[in-house]
Amino acid sequence: MTAVDLPAVPRVLIAEADPWSRDLLKQVLLNVRCDARLDVCADGQHAATLLGEKTYDLILADWELPGVDGLSLLRSVRQKRRSLPFILLSSRNDSASVREALPLAPTAYLTRPLNMESLTQRLQDLLLNEGESVYCEIPPLAPGMTLPAFLERRREVCDGAPLRVDVKAAVQRSLGPEGLDLKQLEGQVHSDPQITAVLIAAANSAGYHGTPVQTLSEALHKLVPGQSMNLILGLALKHNVVLGDPGLVAYAERHWQLSQGSADYARRLARMLELDHERCYSACILHRLGDLALLRCLEDWRQGGGALDDEAIGESLEAFGAAYGSALRTRWRLPLELRQLIAGIYSLEGGVYSREALVVNLAVQMARLTEHEGLEELAGSKTARLLKVGLPELTRVRKT
Repeated sequence: MTAVDLPAVPRVLIAEADPWSRDLLKQVLLNVRCDARLDVCADGQHAATLLGEKTYDLILADWELPGVDGLSLLRSVRQKRRSLPFILLSSRNDSASVREALPLAPTAYLTRPLNMESLTQRLQDLLLNEGESVYCEIPPLAPGMTLPAFLERRREVCDGAPLRVDVKAAVQRSLGPEGLDLKQLEGQVHSDPQITAVLIAAANSAGYHGTPVQTLSEALHKLVPGQSMNLILGLALKHNVVLGDPGLVAYAERHWQLSQGSADYARRLARMLELDHERCYSACILHRLGDLALLRCLEDWRQGGGALDDEAIGESLEAFGAAYGSALRTRWRLPLELRQLIAGIYSLEGGVYSREALVVNLAVQMARLTEHEGLEELAGSKTARLLKVGLPELTRVRKT
């Protein structure tokens, strides 16, 4: 496909089994052509069906697709359209695999972890004329749409929270002579709920097996460094990852501070009690994810032409914040053990409580206290009594 025969609006097929890699490819492509008509599938048989039904201008397919693999898709396509752009993605970088693929003339053979700049350049060459860029206007709200109806619709499809961290700067500071320093990267992004949730979810996706990952550190070490870097950088390509409305920014900052304060207290308490302090930190940094995701959707509402004031923001958080968090944790398939620990932050009614659940519950109560409020009442609470933590211990945790 050359510049002279580019379609006005290209139709693109992405076939990728891993949900987080699939989402990353989608975001990179839409960042190049936001107007592309995009079909996305997770297995080769579905891709083959779509290829039989529609005419595409570009295909991106993973060699390791279940069912019909990407190489078989490429072979089938080449029997009908020799010049159709087809980017083959693979974790195979050995010479035998390359020799097997090259006779089928893939437009590009890209190995994982993907080089994001190289992929972007390939897509620009294939989907844009020289010097061209495509601008997509934000669609207005449907006539008669109310804010509660809008938020209810978005609850099951929202993309998560806005970013607290400048991801490009964080990755750049973590790159050294030997490549990506995972410890340095963790230190750069550990305060960001969205990054933490996405990496934990990705490390527990279908492409990875073993013990469920519940912390950022575990996720970074389970994912290969290049994949972690790509996922983090890919988040910056998404819509409204940086809030623009000052009122929404103020609310987000309060939720970020509450998450961070709770996580810091949880880590100190858990260390003092010789419990899993990283898991407790993780639960607390994630416990306001739903509220933050809601604020991001309110930015969409505002940009679509909806009215928004402080009262509407507060009422929306009250009505939908918890539901957004629950929906995200379930849809992203965060480990059940981590979800149960987060649930302990909100309620300890009934049942038997783990000591970690008591820690995170107590940590959030501490974080909600103002600097002028004492710890005496908290030291006498049911949670503190069950943990056998008194005023001296809480005072030490607060001052650490």
